[in-house]
Amino acid sequence: MKTRIVALIFPFIALIFEALPYGAVLNFANLDGEIFRETYSYFDLMPFGYANFAPLITALLTCVILCLVGLYAVNGGKKICLVAAIVSTVACVVSFAPISDGAYSLVGAVITFLLAASSGISFYTWLKADSE
Repeated sequence: MKTRIVALIFPFIALIFEALPYGAVLNFANLDGEIFRETYSYFDLMPFGYANFAPLITALLTCVILCLVGLYAVNGGKKICLVAAIVSTVACVVSFAPISDGAYSLVGAVITFLLAASSGISFYTWLKADSE
């Protein structure tokens, strides 16, 4: 029962960080060629409009993870835990995409870490449920 509650903590904290306006980064340049960064929430459509798709996809997958882990915490079920682990892993991989653009932030790294931790605890819970 303890791992069911602990599994809720990581995606919930990741969702809080994704709602903050510091995670998604867009790089712009003025007429002099100086580059400046603007940060947005993962749920903001501005980065999506500038072809930075990873933050919004990561945010939506985090919501799915939170629903799956919440369903697992209430009902249990080995298959739900495995699906949550797989979706967490996919969200963690997608959250690395802004590195290629140079649009990665410290908040993005924290979100990636939290999603990796969520994936790890979901896989651990799935393996532990096998022995019970």
